[in-house]
Amino acid sequence: MTSKQFNLTTDPWIKVIDRQTNHEKMVSLIKLFEYAADYRQLAGEMHSQDLAVFRLLLAILTTVYSRVDADNQPYEWIKADSKLSRNWEIDQEEVDLDDSKDDLMNTWRTLYQGGRFTAAVTQYLKDNADCFDFFGDRPFYQVTKMDYDAVVPAGKRIDTHTGQVAVRQINRQISQSGNTPAIFAPKSESTKDDLPLDELVRWVITYQNFTGVTDKTKIVTKETFSKSAGWVYHINPVFAKGQSLFETLMLNLILDDSILNKANWEPKLQKPVWEYHSINEYVQYRIDEILPNNLAELYTSWSRLLHIEWRDTGQPTIYSAGMPMFDRNNAFIEPMTTWKRDKKTGDYQPVIKSLSSLGTSMWQKFGQYVNVYHDDKVRTPGIVKWLWKLQDQDLIKPEKQLVLNSIVLVSGDNQSSQMPAIEIMDDMQMQTGILFDSALTESWPIRIEDAIKVTQVVGADYRHFVSEISQIRNIDVRSFATDMSAKFYERLNEPFKKWLLKLNYKDKNKQDQRLIEWKRELNGIVLNAADEVMQTSSLRDIKGIPGKQGLINVFTAKRDLMYNLKIHLKLPEE
Repeated sequence: MTSKQFNLTTDPWIKVIDRQTNHEKMVSLIKLFEYAADYRQLAGEMHSQDLAVFRLLLAILTTVYSRVDADNQPYEWIKADSKLSRNWEIDQEEVDLDDSKDDLMNTWRTLYQGGRFTAAVTQYLKDNADCFDFFGDRPFYQVTKMDYDAVVPAGKRIDTHTGQVAVRQINRQISQSGNTPAIFAPKSESTKDDLPLDELVRWVITYQNFTGVTDKTKIVTKETFSKSAGWVYHINPVFAKGQSLFETLMLNLILDDSILNKANWEPKLQKPVWEYHSINEYVQYRIDEILPNNLAELYTSWSRLLHIEWRDTGQPTIYSAGMPMFDRNNAFIEPMTTWKRDKKTGDYQPVIKSLSSLGTSMWQKFGQYVNVYHDDKVRTPGIVKWLWKLQDQDLIKPEKQLVLNSIVLVSGDNQSSQMPAIEIMDDMQMQTGILFDSALTESWPIRIEDAIKVTQVVGADYRHFVSEISQIRNIDVRSFATDMSAKFYERLNEPFKKWLLKLNYKDKNKQDQRLIEWKRELNGIVLNAADEVMQTSSLRDIKGIPGKQGLINVFTAKRDLMYNLKIHLKLPEE
């Protein structure tokens, strides 16, 4: 249907929340960037969808402001045919590493203080509008039939009608493959493949980031490869959230990316996927499995070659072919993830949240976000390093309440499909001066880690208590203890977050007092939880059963818990 038209630069497709009315509205890319300060946040069908769109928006901003400054002028060390041409080069004779960093940071400062994005963003979108046409000669985030057929096996070409993925599969609210019906989907069976065009665009972007591995088609390569899940699907996403969409974008707009990998750093040309000269060039690049060296390319990386055929009814038929994915090990160009170190190889891998770790909140893994003890082997998320740099240069104040957000789409246990099972959203909020207190001893992060450690010890005390209760009641110890322990930590989330929020970076002399305050609250929470367990006691619970060291009942179990709390909390007498 060649008459179809939909250009992401001018046609509304992004859902946002208006700050004035608190109502949802739909805007185009140009409108979003021009009025970003007027919007509270993105408001798509899922938080994961918002994250995928958010990274696309950052790719556009990173591309523009790595080329031109806040006055819309190219940096002195940039060579281009015209201001916003795609033919950019770094002028090696003009570039100075320190000066280029200063230029980029000055651009960030001017934009942030000005409270808006400049005309350069709009101009870039207008100059490159053909790249954002969903039905153009090079359709957005898709390939043409000719390009698709050129890289897949002959038996998988479009005319064979193989390698299709249904709309209901890329719609992550449903995620229904051909083999397993999504029984509890928010749509009836007859409407699962129905989507308005704006929503389809959002899900196509999301699918490229959060792909499972159910696709049957792969591109042709000399060496075999396994289909990989979408890049963002296998990291532990973390980003900063501001009071407006403008501030959220700015806090995550890393212009000086030397903080991601300082070794051999130099200014890089940003290259989002739409700036490749041809699909063929991009496919070859992906076959070589080369890790992107710039954020715009990383944020727009595809996991699949998609081609959409449009029926006369206006409904899409989507074809999908897997491509090789670059290695996630030591991929420090990715700023939005926490890392874990493989003790055998020394490599760093993105943390991946699983169904077994759903009950673990961000604050419980505080040390993954902040290098509390300045350990050389701990890898801090790039976005946290960037925020630290902003505070170090006095671009954000130490008293600013900084929100670290996490949005994770967790895959199920079936590794052969890796279909989404649940979406988790979490956050931590505290003053910037608290988060980035870099004192070697008695820093606020150390105090927070102390609070978490004592919480974990008390959590183990409570688990021992409920394990004893399950023995007395003659029920499955592991199941009961795990369930009650999970509920206990869930009960701690809001109080601990409130405690973090109340910390003041100026109260250095009150660190011990603040820790004691948390211990007292923790003591009250665990005793209340224990009392609730005891309120359901039966006659058997009261009479007790023989134990290794004598009779045990609910009262002896409570006595042991209180003794452990006294030993581990070491609370002063009031």
